[in-house]
Amino acid sequence: MPRIDKYVLGLMLTLFGFFALVLVSVYWINRAVSLFDDLLNDGQTALVVLEFTALTLPLVISVVLPVAAFAATAYGTNRLAGESELVAMQAAGLSPWRLARPVLVFGLTVGLMVAVLVHGLVPMARARLADRSSEIAENVTAQFLRPGSFQYPADDVTLFIRDIASDGRLLDLFIEDARDPARQVIYTAQEALVVRTETGAVLVLLEGMAQTMTIRPTGPDLAVTRFQEFSYDIGGMFAGSSSKGRDLRDYGTLRLLNPDADLLAATGESPAAARREAHERIAQPLLSPIAAMLGFATLLIGGFSRFGVWRQVGWAILGLILIQFLSNAAVNQVGRNLALWPLLYLPAVVGTLLCMALLWLAARPRGPKGAPA
Repeated sequence: MPRIDKYVLGLMLTLFGFFALVLVSVYWINRAVSLFDDLLNDGQTALVVLEFTALTLPLVISVVLPVAAFAATAYGTNRLAGESELVAMQAAGLSPWRLARPVLVFGLTVGLMVAVLVHGLVPMARARLADRSSEIAENVTAQFLRPGSFQYPADDVTLFIRDIASDGRLLDLFIEDARDPARQVIYTAQEALVVRTETGAVLVLLEGMAQTMTIRPTGPDLAVTRFQEFSYDIGGMFAGSSSKGRDLRDYGTLRLLNPDADLLAATGESPAAARREAHERIAQPLLSPIAAMLGFATLLIGGFSRFGVWRQVGWAILGLILIQFLSNAAVNQVGRNLALWPLLYLPAVVGTLLCMALLWLAARPRGPKGAPA
């Protein structure tokens, strides 16, 4: 690589490291604060909070890197123009297309980083985060199973346990479920067991009775049912919607491109939705070199000015907003109609054409009207 390319590439990478560190820190802290409050309110330790915030870091980095690449190229090009280095390069015979080569290499490098994140680290981190969330939900459920006191795990739900045996059996259990005003149920059981299932924690009542009072127009109606064994779902009551399946974003891209029956059963999604998620991941890294080239090409069309190129910086920001708007619109449109998944690549195509048009404008000869080129 020629020395001038190394110089420009080194400048961009240095600025990129700075902007990436700042943006990731700000974005990550904002997400970590909400996680910190939720987990501490559930009684989790600082190590659990640290683990959860670390698992969200790959997703944060994948979102921030394209923006950091744009900021690095825009600031670096402005610095080259302000110190007349860009003018000296152009006076030496380097065209805008030639000057864009190290910037393109820089953008492709950032795109490769984003690809590694979205295809590898982010799905792994999300899968681990889902598993740990399920474990935390079960631990939160266990915290409510304390003997000798009335507890209120949810609105209009009362729970009482006389004692807990050494083998984990709950002795003399009482549950009042009045969440439905028209149908109130009281469960009593001599023993109960907490069983872990795929949908969460289930309370198995043994040797008990259910008293159901139904409010009818003619008056209340009481029904008594005795049972040897009865299952009562407490996972959703204690830990929210624990019965939800896995997310498509928890799986690798290759598996999403060719979804199997196990994946579809775990997520409850269709094969078209799985492929849409895979194509969305493939299209995401393509925006990184476009963001880098956009920040560079837009600033070139302004030429040299002692007042700087801040007007071109504004146009570059508007161009980036336009590409991001197209990306969001494409995702929303494909979400409504999965057959339109090729639209996910439209922002990359539009961004490429926009960058080429800006470089072409920058390469046009400038001068007074009627002057020879």
